[in-house]
Amino acid sequence: MATIKEIALLAGVSRGTVDRVLNHRGSVNPETAEKINRIAKELEYKPNRAGLVLAAQKKKLKLGVILFSPENPFYVDVLAGVNEKAEELAGYNCSVIVKQIPMDLEAQLMALDELVAEEVNGIALAPYNDDCIRERINSLAGQGIPVVTLNTDIENSERIAYVGSHYEKSGSTAAGLLKLMTTGQVNVGIITGSSQILCHTERIAGFRKTLSPCRNRIHITDIIEAHDDEIESYERTFQLLRDHPEINALYFAAGGVYGGCRSVTALGRQNRMCIVAYDLVPTTRELVKKGIISAVICQQPKVQGSRPLELLFAYLTTGEYPEKEQYYVAVDIRIRENL
Repeated sequence: MATIKEIALLAGVSRGTVDRVLNHRGSVNPETAEKINRIAKELEYKPNRAGLVLAAQKKKLKLGVILFSPENPFYVDVLAGVNEKAEELAGYNCSVIVKQIPMDLEAQLMALDELVAEEVNGIALAPYNDDCIRERINSLAGQGIPVVTLNTDIENSERIAYVGSHYEKSGSTAAGLLKLMTTGQVNVGIITGSSQILCHTERIAGFRKTLSPCRNRIHITDIIEAHDDEIESYERTFQLLRDHPEINALYFAAGGVYGGCRSVTALGRQNRMCIVAYDLVPTTRELVKKGIISAVICQQPKVQGSRPLELLFAYLTTGEYPEKEQYYVAVDIRIRENL
């Protein structure tokens, strides 16, 4: 195994210079740094893990987490995963700052500014899908602050990894369940969170694509946005069902499931409706038990909370990028019979 001493000899520099480059401690001439990194890669240099732990403890790393929708019960489980990993990382002198914000661009930009002001070393983020956020992630990368996205992603950004579901497959799974659970003519209403959240739009894209060969039997009647808000979901779903009495299936592509299902029962439509949703939170579990929701697709929220912190910590202590760009969570389908 190559050592720092060997790399220093081949690069013609001091061991201290090699250490600064490989462990990101201080500035080094870019050409020299490139030469050292090239030699280290050719020699398959692997840093000493014990030394990394000690280095991490001395660095006093600080990680930031930004999550959407404090009122969305899905994020309660994501936060539980964050807190479990934060407790583990505390043993390495690494602290975690969590911010939960509304599904709003300005709120996310402000939260990012606040974390930078608190001098975080890395950020785990459920991104709002907007050029301003993309540019901010790229700017953070330029400042040496890595970002890992979670639950939803953002295209063409310099984030180092994504942790969450494969949205198109997730939407395709929902469509497949709907095909299996219905007969005859089906008219579907879709309740989504926001068209500015990539996972919501991609789920619907996967849903549409899978249903395309069945268009003679299954029709998408309308799509409404409820922004993961239970009250808004109740009101908008109620109006949707009043405007379209032909709807006999609902697909919840985001949060607001409990509020939307309340409108179904308020109208007495629960026995004539096939409903597919996401996340086995307490309210959806109860609705599945009662037979109001036909099936729920789960997406390992605790993993979505813990793994981004794990990836950031490993990157900040070793300098090595995650092995994969996308860490997809497993698809877990729950119906009343397997709760």
